[in-house]
Amino acid sequence: MAAGDIVFFDQWLVDVQEAIHNMETDTIKLGLITSAVTPAATTTDPRWGAGGTTNFSTNQVTPGGNYSTGGPTIANNSVTLSGGAGVFDGDDISVTQHASNPTNARWGIIYSDTAAGKNCIGYLDLGTTIDLSAGDFSVAWNASGISSMNQA
Repeated sequence: MAAGDIVFFDQWLVDVQEAIHNMETDTIKLGLITSAVTPAATTTDPRWGAGGTTNFSTNQVTPGGNYSTGGPTIANNSVTLSGGAGVFDGDDISVTQHASNPTNARWGIIYSDTAAGKNCIGYLDLGTTIDLSAGDFSVAWNASGISSMNQA
């Protein structure tokens, strides 16, 4: 796995089919966590809060400066049909440098803040521990979308 890679949780595949997520209307966020835990596709029932087996919010970086509790929202999320694939996309993420920003972000957890259980969708590998107080932090999603689903 390399910096910038997104991995979707196996549980997300179940959650989508159980209509837990609406990728177009839910508030989707990117919460930043420390290196205290390493997410994996097989992480059991991942959540951003209590209620599941794995609560990633317990390892959230300390909010402050321009990073708010729960992380930034992926604004203008949409789902479209493109070339036979369902594509989820949204605006890029940015957190402006501030002396009080967290200094120890290692992973980004994509989750639905709308879902009652704050179910997680996937995670972003930041490649290394990132100090958001040292400069602006940004995530530019792939021009083809954050994710796509094709029929086999």
